Amino acid sequence: MSTLTLTVPGMTCGHCEAAVKGEVSKVAGVSDVAVDLATKLVTVTGDGVDQAAVVAAIDEAGFEVAG
Repeated sequence: MSTLTLTVPGMTCGHCEAAVKGEVSKVAGVSDVAVDLATKLVTVTGDGVDQAAVVAAIDEAGFEVAG
């Protein structure tokens, strides 16, 4: 089990949170997605989670990962 934390500065509301969670949860190996709107962090937990696939899912949800 590994954890990946990414900063997604464009998230501002519950709809943003739901969109990101929905897309990231579709990525192979992802078992949990936590979104903190206050800190703009998305924490992904799972087995063999591909960071590029998570970033692509966040992009599909309409947001960009910082850095």
